[in-house]
Amino acid sequence: MVCGSIGYGGIDNIRRFYTLLDTEGFDTVDHIVSKGMDYSDIKDFRNKKELSRQIVNHDLEYVKKADVLVVLACMPSYGAAIEMFVAKNSGKKIVLLAKDPVPTPWSINFSDYVVTTEEELIKLLRDLKE
Repeated sequence: MVCGSIGYGGIDNIRRFYTLLDTEGFDTVDHIVSKGMDYSDIKDFRNKKELSRQIVNHDLEYVKKADVLVVLACMPSYGAAIEMFVAKNSGKKIVLLAKDPVPTPWSINFSDYVVTTEEELIKLLRDLKE
């Protein structure tokens, strides 16, 4: 599962990484394409409590299905942070892809691995697969 900011403009990056992982031969659980869960066009959830519940439950179900979470650290995400926390407490492996400096300890603390390039990510995922 690839996690990152959806609401703050990162949906295309998440899609690109799903495509990359598929192309490299990895099995993915793509939480975006399922049931039309692209909510990147919604700019305000304050009056969307039921939709919020549906999205969160949907995403957390995919966290349960995943063996490894790849977290894109290109921009902050409330959802990705909580998904990391839930995954960590469930014994899942978490890989943080941080191409740029990370100005917070939280994502580093909850990651099992930190990589800085796509090449490092693919190599690590292949090693974890073995």
